Amino acid sequence: MKSATFLFLVLLIISLPSCKFLREKGLIGKRSNSAAILKAKQDSTRVADSIKNAQQLLAMEAEKLEAAKKAEQAKLDYEAKFKFKIIVGSFITPKYAKDFQAEFVKKGYDAKILKLEGTQFEMVSVEAHDSFRKAFERVKLFQDSVSSDAWIYVAPRK
Repeated sequence: MKSATFLFLVLLIISLPSCKFLREKGLIGKRSNSAAILKAKQDSTRVADSIKNAQQLLAMEAEKLEAAKKAEQAKLDYEAKFKFKIIVGSFITPKYAKDFQAEFVKKGYDAKILKLEGTQFEMVSVEAHDSFRKAFERVKLFQDSVSSDAWIYVAPRK
């Protein structure tokens, strides 16, 4: 029995390659290196993803800023072109101005809220015109048919 065990051990030692062979094949020792390489790849991928996400966020913020600039420019162009506005109400309380605007929107008008610079007042405008004559004609009709309190506001030049 002892000789069978001894013979088995001798055959096992002869048949198995050396530790050097196992290291070269990556079965011993290289796992720690491959794990380090895998971790480094994951870290670099994570960093690259973070940079990509940050760049996307910056691009989105730039687009938002550009859209806000365009909206502001469109507002300035509108105000420059349509200097004469028909006002149906002026309020200090913003909620009242919004409610009054909603009332005229329901009636089919393109009501807008204008902030009066230098004051707390918000005015509700239902129409805007580029000439005083046209605005005067429309405010007379508006006073007769819709709101007797309507008046013309002349926007200051900027």
